[in-house]
Amino acid sequence: MNIDQLRRSLKDRWLDYYEENRAWITRLSIWVSCDGQRRPSSSFILGALSTLEPRLIDLLPLIVDLSSHPDRIVVALGLNFDPDQELAQIKQLKADTPKYLPASATPEVKPRRPAEVDEACEGRIRTDRSPRPPR
Repeated sequence: MNIDQLRRSLKDRWLDYYEENRAWITRLSIWVSCDGQRRPSSSFILGALSTLEPRLIDLLPLIVDLSSHPDRIVVALGLNFDPDQELAQIKQLKADTPKYLPASATPEVKPRRPAEVDEACEGRIRTDRSPRPPR
């Protein structure tokens, strides 16, 4: 398991969860400042993520053995940020990204039928074999 992939996954899942539940999370008295970042408490973040990311459940016992300080765990997992600011930055990046029109569909080219040999120069539509009138 790649730790950078896990960090990205945790960040994405946390931001998705926070965005969906922002209305009630912002009203809870769980907000702290850690290293100059305003965010929900570490215990809240870890509790939410333990239900959202199955790989974290397997790692938490080891992580807690290494450090039982929730703030340090959140920092090590790359989650020490203000979710409102992070969502605003993501929204701004999406707004700044140039919008391109989808590529035009390539016109469908119908395959040509192979030419038929008409050695008698009678044309393809003629069905009778009578000689053509002179012009």
